[in-house]
Amino acid sequence: MSKVRPISGFPEWLPSERIVEQHFLDVIRETFELHGFASIQTRAVEPIERLSSQGEDTDKEIYAISRLAGGLDDSRESRESRLGLHFDLTVPFARYVLENAGKLTFPFRRYQIQPVWRGERPQDGRYREFTQCDIDIVNVGELAPHYEAELPLVIADAFSKLPIGPFRIQVNNRKISQGFYLGIGLTDVQAMLRIVDKLDKIGPERVCELMVAAGATAEQATAALALAEISAPDDSFVAQVQALGVEHDLLTQGLAELAAVIRVGSKHAPGLMVADLKVARGLDYYTGTVYETQLIGLESYGSICSGGRYDALASDGRTTYPGVGISIGLSRLLAKIMPTLSASRSTPSCVLVSLAAETDRAAGMRVAAALRQRGIPCEVSPLAAKFGKQIQFAQRRGIPFVWFPASGDHSDDLDQSSDSVKDIRSGDQAKADASSWRPPADDQWPRVIG
Repeated sequence: MSKVRPISGFPEWLPSERIVEQHFLDVIRETFELHGFASIQTRAVEPIERLSSQGEDTDKEIYAISRLAGGLDDSRESRESRLGLHFDLTVPFARYVLENAGKLTFPFRRYQIQPVWRGERPQDGRYREFTQCDIDIVNVGELAPHYEAELPLVIADAFSKLPIGPFRIQVNNRKISQGFYLGIGLTDVQAMLRIVDKLDKIGPERVCELMVAAGATAEQATAALALAEISAPDDSFVAQVQALGVEHDLLTQGLAELAAVIRVGSKHAPGLMVADLKVARGLDYYTGTVYETQLIGLESYGSICSGGRYDALASDGRTTYPGVGISIGLSRLLAKIMPTLSASRSTPSCVLVSLAAETDRAAGMRVAAALRQRGIPCEVSPLAAKFGKQIQFAQRRGIPFVWFPASGDHSDDLDQSSDSVKDIRSGDQAKADASSWRPPADDQWPRVIG
C-alpha cells in the first residue's frame, strides 16, 4: 500500500475540533434564521464563463472539472469540461435567483452555508477548500439602502455569541473610491480598486508603485492613498474626504450612503462598525457598500468576514435583481482561533452504558434508547469487559458518565437490584432510572471552552 500523503489547503478537523466547528455552525445558522433568512443550497459547479472575469484573478483560481473517462471530441463532454467549482457563494446565488425568480418572494432573504474552492497557494488561514456562511438580500429592480446597514448588524449578533474575542466591522462604499478616482482623472477604476485592495498585504509604497505601473501618475497615486488612510467610527469621515478637495457626483452619493450605514451601526452596535476607506474588495461585481471584518489585535491576519452590494450581478437582460450580501469565512476564522478553543469532550456521548456480560447487550440497548428518547446522547459499551476497563474506555473517549445495569458486580455501596450511574470524574455513584435520570445541563452535550 502506498504511503498516505496529505494534500495542503484542504483542512480536516479532528473530532474535538469538529465539535467546535459544529458549535460555530449552529450559532451562525440559528442567528441567520432569527433574522428571517431562509436556507438554500446551490450546486457545486457553474459554467466557467459565469465564474470567470469577476476580478481577483478568478480565472487563475477556478478549478475546472471534467470526467476522467470520455474524449473531449464528444460534444456533451466538451460542454461538461467547461464547468468549474464555485469560488464563492454569491455568483451561484445570483444564478439561482435568475432561475427561480418566479417562485421566490421578494425581497428575498437567504442564507447559505457550503464549501467553496479556490486554486490559490495555501497559506495561513487561506485554503483551497473552505466553508463560507453567507447571507444576502435581493429585490426586483431596486433594493432599499437600509439593507446595507442591516447585514453587518446580523454579523455582529452572530459574533457576539461566539468565543472569538473583540472584532471590528470595517465599511466602505465603492462609489466613494470610484468617484474620487474619476475626480482625479483615473479612468481604469476597477484596476485601481484591485490594487488598493492589496494595501494591508503589501503596504502603501508597493501599492503606489503598482498604481503608477498601471497608468496612474505619482500625484494620483498619492491622492488615492490619502483617501485610503481615512478611517472614523462616525460620519466625521465625510469632512475628511471633502478636505481633500476632490469633487464628483458619484463621490458625493457614496459619502451620503456610507454615512447612513455608519449612523445606523453607531446606534445599534456602538463601537463595532467603522468607516474605513481603504476597504475595496477585489471582486468586480460590488457596486456600493463593501464590508470587511477583522479580529482586534490580529489585524495583520486580514478579514474573516466580507461582502458588499451588487446591482448587476443577477440580470437576465430585462430584469435586474440588485442585492447585498456578507459572508463569514468560517474555515479562515477557525484556523486562527482554534488553538485558543477546546471542546469539553471529543464525542457527543454523555453516557456509556456498560455491560456485565454480552448477554446483557439487548438490555443495555433498551437503556440507551430510553436515554436518547429524552435527548441524552449515549452509546453502549463495545465489549462486556471488566467494569474497570469499560470505565477506562469512557475516560479515553471523554464520556463523563457510566451506566451500570442492575445486578452487575460494580459497587459494594449500592443496592445492585437497580441500575446506577457513576460520574467517573468525581467518583460519585447513585441509583438511576433510564426513564427519569438526567445529567447536569453542562454535561448533556459537549461545550466549547475558550
